[in-house]
Amino acid sequence: MKAIVVTDRAAGTAGMKLVERPEPRAAINDVIVRVHASGFVPTELSWPSTWTDRLDRDRTPSIPGHELAGVVTALGYGTTGLSVGQRVFGLADWYRDGSLAEYVTMEARNLAPLPGDVDFTVGASLPISGLTAWQGLFQHGRLQAGQSVLVHGAAGAVGSMVTQLAREFSAHVIGTGRAADRQTVLDFGAKEFVDLDNDALEGVGRVDLVFDGIGGDIGKRSARLVRAGGTLVSIVGPVEARLDGGLAVDFVVEPDRAQLSEIVQRVRDGRLRTNIDNVSTLDDAIAALNPTKRRKGKTIIRVSA
Repeated sequence: MKAIVVTDRAAGTAGMKLVERPEPRAAINDVIVRVHASGFVPTELSWPSTWTDRLDRDRTPSIPGHELAGVVTALGYGTTGLSVGQRVFGLADWYRDGSLAEYVTMEARNLAPLPGDVDFTVGASLPISGLTAWQGLFQHGRLQAGQSVLVHGAAGAVGSMVTQLAREFSAHVIGTGRAADRQTVLDFGAKEFVDLDNDALEGVGRVDLVFDGIGGDIGKRSARLVRAGGTLVSIVGPVEARLDGGLAVDFVVEPDRAQLSEIVQRVRDGRLRTNIDNVSTLDDAIAALNPTKRRKGKTIIRVSA
């Protein structure tokens, strides 16, 4: 099969190669999926799991990509809940070869059925962005109707999902970004926009929840904006600043079939829009994943027609 591999951590996405690899085999409780579309998060190349296994042994050349949509082609021993020929989407295992390939093997529990009226490209754009937004808001952020939410990077793939889901739950959403992001952020449902280059972040006042996908100085300053009893949720590592009467949480997204089903149903009925910036083919994936300009949304690789 064709696959994208990485071998050199220092080279980043520029070190990607399109090669021929053996098709994977399904272990116990696994499925093999013919990948129709794959998502990619550039920070994957900084994750230890891209380069080593759970015992810290080198596992390169490894196949990156963890978001996918495709069709089940085989079941491992003992696998239940899915069937051969079924359309699925989900989140591939962190420490195993990923989805920038024609086939991937993964645990069946990490996949959810993909309805026939949802395109594979859309399905592949949802797992990391959608689950990160869902878990950050509802599991870790404990969002309640009518609360105020400050969303950093609200024009991006995750931030736009956070904005839409928070808006659905009647939150007052304040989105941040660059000046050029203003209309995009407002179109996704934010009530206010803060230009991080020119506006005073502290001008938003106190909020119930901060969803931080930026970190650094922005994260530290945001900690001072959380109301007593509120929460700062970070997806970029531990919160360095101390909150005054609030809770700081950082987390790594986890696969969840039920949550994926909730997310895709919202796409189907129009409550949620995915944020895709560019779609490319596997043959052209290396160039697409090394863009010459900033991308606001996701890059999706169409693997199979």
